[in-house]
Amino acid sequence: MTFELAVFDMAGTTVHDPDLVALALREALTQAGCHAPLAELRALMGYTKPAAIRSMLAAHDLPASDAHVTQVHADFVSRMLDCYRTHDAVRPMDGAEEVFAWLRHRGIKVALNTAFSQDIAECLIERFGWRTRGLIDASISADLVAHGRPAPDMIRALMAECGVADASRVMKIGDTEVDVREGREAHCGLVVSVTTGAYTRAELADYKPDAILDSLHELPALLGRLDQTNVA
Repeated sequence: MTFELAVFDMAGTTVHDPDLVALALREALTQAGCHAPLAELRALMGYTKPAAIRSMLAAHDLPASDAHVTQVHADFVSRMLDCYRTHDAVRPMDGAEEVFAWLRHRGIKVALNTAFSQDIAECLIERFGWRTRGLIDASISADLVAHGRPAPDMIRALMAECGVADASRVMKIGDTEVDVREGREAHCGLVVSVTTGAYTRAELADYKPDAILDSLHELPALLGRLDQTNVA
């Protein structure tokens, strides 16, 4: 199979984030009176943050109206922007930039999608210079489409932007179960999980991605093996 587009998740996949998202989410929820343990919040990584907030508020018998969710989400976004602009631990995931360049050199477009809102996504992209350095071709965030993960809306929008008509020529790479489900809903030709984020290898295996990698450095070798299998 000749791939034309690689769609990567951000936090935990292409962005090194030592639990900063879950911590910011916990702080915003705590401010709203919702004392959710980190384990519950980690399980919601990959989902749109308003949906995660609504789920936590409802689970803890707190008001989950649109207005309340919006208020908590605004607090979360403010905390994330402060963190992602300055925190020393926030950096490109090991292998991410090398793999972006490797794919683009081979004519495969590179796109990012994320459950963050656009302002957070752009904060990271600008900090790392990924767009200005020509390492990515497109990006999208969940607040720019009708439905976030696991719906295929973000992937389909990226396909349209990148001129890719056949979903079987798209690969999706992410670190959560909802990344796997998104890739399947979009009928991607390859769905890859990485163990660098929210889920362990054993946890990811339950959702049956096509491959599980411990590092993005392993992606070129995986694609090489697939090419050999197709030729055979």
